[in-house]
Amino acid sequence: MDLQNFDIDLFLREYWQKKPLLIRNAFHDWQNPLEPGELAGLACAEETESRLICQTESGWEMEQGPLAEERLSGLGKSHWTLLVQAVDHHVPAVADLIAPFRFIPNWRIDDVMVSLAADQGGVGPHFDQYDVFLVQGLGRRRWQIGPHCDADTPLLPHEDLKLLSDFKATEEWVLEPGDILYVPPGIAHNGVAVGADCMTYSVGFRAPSRADLLGHYVDDVLDGIPDDELYRDPDLKAQTNAGEISPEALARLQQMMLESLSDPAHFARWFGTFNSTPKYPDIDWRPEVPVEANDVRAAINAQLPLARNPASRLAFIATGTDTLMLFADGVCFDCSGATAALAKDMCADDFVVLDSDLAFSPAAVDLLTQLCNHGCIAFDNED
Repeated sequence: MDLQNFDIDLFLREYWQKKPLLIRNAFHDWQNPLEPGELAGLACAEETESRLICQTESGWEMEQGPLAEERLSGLGKSHWTLLVQAVDHHVPAVADLIAPFRFIPNWRIDDVMVSLAADQGGVGPHFDQYDVFLVQGLGRRRWQIGPHCDADTPLLPHEDLKLLSDFKATEEWVLEPGDILYVPPGIAHNGVAVGADCMTYSVGFRAPSRADLLGHYVDDVLDGIPDDELYRDPDLKAQTNAGEISPEALARLQQMMLESLSDPAHFARWFGTFNSTPKYPDIDWRPEVPVEANDVRAAINAQLPLARNPASRLAFIATGTDTLMLFADGVCFDCSGATAALAKDMCADDFVVLDSDLAFSPAAVDLLTQLCNHGCIAFDNED
């Protein structure tokens, strides 16, 4: 599935993280990948994250899933929205929606959230901290765009929802199936269904915050610092006032901290591991029967396509001409030569047909065996 009549370079230069963009008829021969009833079924499952948002006479109400079938079947004909996170982890056809947007690096991808709304259903005017492509899948939705917001923008008092208290639309469109609206971080927006069975696919991207990076990285650094690395001042001189913390001491103390945080190789390995941690790490995707090395060799020789688990996060960082670190669901693998090339292929494509020569590479077979047993990849054997 490709975007038609879409200039990637122009988009990145003029719109990405700058201003919204409406893309009409973005796909050739658009086909909605998921039926409303299938989404409702996912909302009832324990392993998915879902919400039901209703607009009532008393205001906005939100219920966290999993939701009972009776609750969903008893909903009225208007003013409600069902949202299910990470549907791409469970429905391959929804995961395929990510492919057209892979001009954004994979490590920035979060998930595909799917919403199903009745007539006049929505989640209220709000803003997000991440980029999102809103793909209209079924029915119609009116989108209103407002100004840029930040942490000081007034919100309505609500325990569960962060809704804008004073939303003023500056632009407005009604999206039809196959249309896309791109919304950068911080831009106020409000989507309301026009008619029944309105389905929207939100291809969301993530960006680590400074607080998250610093907090988690410092924790990692602390684990490797010996207890006996104490402040030293062998060139100490007598001070006029013993109560002063001198500029020299402050500089030395700050340098102690900066030296611990300024190792590029350590940061690279840590970030790859941190960033590739699964969105839902408690879900176990490992195969029921562990894969053996001989199974991998047989699959390679049979030219079975290798499929990446849509729920897995794979990325790599090059460390040399033919060496790299492969990160898969929070685990780092050091790769070189043919194994490094294999890692690049697995990171680039959802499906890979492997070179039969890899069956004779113990390092490649070992890597593939470990990844299969982690649940990151699987050989696609239709039989």
